[in-house]
Amino acid sequence: MQNIRNIAIIAHVDHGKTTLVDKIIHASKIFRENQQFDDLILDNNDLERERGITILSKNVSVRYRDTKINIIDTPGHADFGGEVERVLKMADGVILLVDAFEGPMPQTRFVLGKALDLGLTPIVVVNKVDKENCRPDEVHEAVFELMFNLDATEEQLEFHTLYGSAKQNWMGPDWKNPTDSIVPLLDAIVDYIPAPKIEEGSLQMQITSLDYSNFVGRIAIGRVKRGSIKEGEQVTLCKNDDVFKKVRVKELHTFEGLGKAKVTEVVAGDICAVTGIEDFEIGDTIASLENPEPLKRIAIDEPTMNMLFTINNSPFFGKEGKFVTSRHLRDRLMKETEKNLALRVEPTDSEDKFLVYGRGILHLSVLIETMRREGYELQVGQPQVIFREIDGEKNEPIETLVVDVPESTAGKVIELATQRKGELLIMEPKGDLQHLEFKIPSRGLIGLRNNVLTATQGEAIMNHRFSAYEPFKGTIPERTTGSIISMENGPCTAYSIDKLQDRGTFFVNPGEELYGGQVIGAHSRDSDIVVNVQKGKKLTNMRASGSDDNTKIAPAVKFSLEEAMEYIQKDEYLEITPKTIRMRKIFLDEGERTRMAKKDA
Repeated sequence: MQNIRNIAIIAHVDHGKTTLVDKIIHASKIFRENQQFDDLILDNNDLERERGITILSKNVSVRYRDTKINIIDTPGHADFGGEVERVLKMADGVILLVDAFEGPMPQTRFVLGKALDLGLTPIVVVNKVDKENCRPDEVHEAVFELMFNLDATEEQLEFHTLYGSAKQNWMGPDWKNPTDSIVPLLDAIVDYIPAPKIEEGSLQMQITSLDYSNFVGRIAIGRVKRGSIKEGEQVTLCKNDDVFKKVRVKELHTFEGLGKAKVTEVVAGDICAVTGIEDFEIGDTIASLENPEPLKRIAIDEPTMNMLFTINNSPFFGKEGKFVTSRHLRDRLMKETEKNLALRVEPTDSEDKFLVYGRGILHLSVLIETMRREGYELQVGQPQVIFREIDGEKNEPIETLVVDVPESTAGKVIELATQRKGELLIMEPKGDLQHLEFKIPSRGLIGLRNNVLTATQGEAIMNHRFSAYEPFKGTIPERTTGSIISMENGPCTAYSIDKLQDRGTFFVNPGEELYGGQVIGAHSRDSDIVVNVQKGKKLTNMRASGSDDNTKIAPAVKFSLEEAMEYIQKDEYLEITPKTIRMRKIFLDEGERTRMAKKDA
């Protein structure tokens, strides 16, 4: 019987979680001496590396002091909270990683609350103590206070604390005396995290996450709670609504190092991947054939936002992408729902339009970004918040918004948040910054980040997480500027942009190919304006010294995908291809737009 420890690592975005896992992997000598590898071993998809965030939870295991340590890396961003809760079901303890300057952040609180409710044993690691003006002792007190506020038990409040710097590869009990390795952390895991509780009885294993392979289909991942599971045996799949199905286990794999190892039997306490079982869902239980006893199901947080996905039907359709038809789009979205659990896809009354429900702008933008990199062309509408009717009253999702901002600009942030129906709950100094906490509708967050960053010269740090559904808060002011719309097809000229600069700011550079109905700028007033940016200067052979100076044009404003999603209005689409992101009106023809506006009115 082998010694096992199952730990999940929880931390806020960018507090050094994936780096810490790297160092643990190195310390346990998984790699041969001559093997080459990059940093951030676990963030293995391009998007995770570029954004520096973990999107999907992953499993690795290391061996230390004759103990197998299963490490579960969790996402820190609240939009991927659906991932975190299920993953914690596989663990017996958590490593709470906090930054020595920032301390516990709102999303740390969200995940830590879930972990304490499940009765997991915490070890606190105060990371990045090599940073200047860090405050490890204050952070340690803040963590204690947070756990106390989250109703931790007395045993949980007597947590073991380590200080160190994952980047510089050391951990120790005292931050003033750096050690020379990360081994004290591995010792603490083996000494303080309890071994899995083994119950006597027949097989029970809850499916808490899933993987997908093109060769074997869907793979169920979970922890064996009691009994043991064998390769080739017949088991019962306990589904929702007390439906029981007979299934056969084809292959079993446990997590060894960074990969999986094929085994014939997995005993209680270990985490494994099961292939050969079709038609399962997260929360289903794999139980014995003779005496099936299902475990309590896991509730997954409901989506709070939806967006319309449709095929690209602009004049430039099919020029850059490989997959452009509604069949491609439908198949790709359905494939995504197999492994992305907080996502739901619903067909609409039109064959080529789909409503996609997700946990927030980031969650949906990661899907869109992944699709465009795979060669898809699509269009998306403005993100919409999902309302619910509770006791005959219209309710909407409310989020907790936390902003850390220099004192000089705190007033502007408060003003922007309150305009969008935000209520200021807490305002306190934190180092040389002001720490603000608001209660704000999810609708109010759409487009807020841009305005806050502009008002604070980019110095604000913003985070938010879903808190609850509450009664509708009333209308929120929309974007105050109208759109500048191209009148004709063809490349725009520097001459015409120069003449129109007093009308607003432009999103396109001279020479870019445009089509009629494309949104090419923000109008300085609240109405839309259609302009001809294709006309060039009429040339004559007369020259005048003053009027022939070169045109001077302000550089075009470029949006990231999330910024563009937050910027578009109800009557606009975002056209997304592998190479470009364009904004356009849903109806390209000006006459049709006017008719539709009258109809809506």
